[in-house]
Amino acid sequence: MNIYVGNLSFDVTEEELRREFMAFGEVISVTIMNDKYIGSGQPRGYGFVETASKSEGEAAIASLKGKRLRGRVIDVVEALPLSKKSGIGSPHGRRDNRFNRNGRPKKILNHAKSIK
Repeated sequence: MNIYVGNLSFDVTEEELRREFMAFGEVISVTIMNDKYIGSGQPRGYGFVETASKSEGEAAIASLKGKRLRGRVIDVVEALPLSKKSGIGSPHGRRDNRFNRNGRPKKILNHAKSIK
């Protein structure tokens, strides 16, 4: 089970987070997100923990939700699955450029004929 952990102190390490979750079962991976793409490498204040089973993950969520870790109350919830790229940005899914807002086809001009 993949678990989102938010509101982390910038001082929390992946090993600390792993220890918190190991009390509830096997931890497969721990990742604290950071700004590696802009070069600072500073933590973003959230991360993901993957547990071996759903029951272990649910027990960890129930017990760790609202816990203080390094002076901050952490948010612990089941992580949402990654969405397909076509659905990003629009609650209606992918929009096709060939249709206007009400779903009717747009009139497409043939510019090759008009350039003579």
